[in-house]
Amino acid sequence: GTGAGKTTLLNALSQNISDEDRVITIEDAAELQLQQQHVVRLETRPVSAEGTGKVDQRDLVRNALRMRPDRIILGEVRGGESFDMLQAMNTGHDGSLCTVHSNTPRDAIMRMENMVMMASMQLPLEAIRRQIASAVNLIVQVERMRDGGRRIVSITEVCGMENDVIQTQELFGFTTTSVDADGRLLGQFNASGQRPLFYTSHAHLFGGYAG
Repeated sequence: GTGAGKTTLLNALSQNISDEDRVITIEDAAELQLQQQHVVRLETRPVSAEGTGKVDQRDLVRNALRMRPDRIILGEVRGGESFDMLQAMNTGHDGSLCTVHSNTPRDAIMRMENMVMMASMQLPLEAIRRQIASAVNLIVQVERMRDGGRRIVSITEVCGMENDVIQTQELFGFTTTSVDADGRLLGQFNASGQRPLFYTSHAHLFGGYAG
C-alpha cells in the first residue's frame, strides 16, 4: 500500500545491480537513486494546457525498449504499461523490477492480469497468465504495519502454470509474535523450507550451483 516502502526497497535492491548494466528507470517523479554508471532516467509528462504533449508510462516503456537496456525499473505499474513490461521481461531483460499496489502476492498477480486487460489487448486470460508466469520470478511484499513500521512480510516465488492457474510458493514469511512496551510489533522472518525453483533455472547466476 501507500507508504509501505516500495521505492525504498527498489533503491535497496538496485545496489546489487552491476555497474556494467545499462539501466533505464521510469517514474512519474524521479525518486529512485541508482548509483550505477549507465543509468537513464525517464519521467512521465502530464498533458499541457493545450491538451497536448502527454507522455505516459506506456510510451516510456516502449521507448525504453529501443534504448538497448539490460534492465528496466518501473517505479509503479498502474495500467496498460504492464503488458509492455511483461513483454520486456520475457525478451531478454532479466532482472527488471517494478512495484504494484496489492494486499498479498496473489493479489499482485490478479492486479497484473487486470492491468494487462486494460491495455485493450484481445488476449485470452490463459495467455496473459502464461506471460506473467514466464516473466515474474519473485514477488516481495512490503507492508506498513499497525505500529507504523515498514517490513518485508513475504517473499514468494512464481512457479509457473498448472491447469491454467499461476502457481506460487512462499519462501519466507514474517510472523508477528508480540508487542513490546512501546507498542512496537515484534516477530521473526521464517523460511518455509521450500526450495526455490529458480536455483535450477538460474544456476548460471549462482556460479553454476544448482544442487
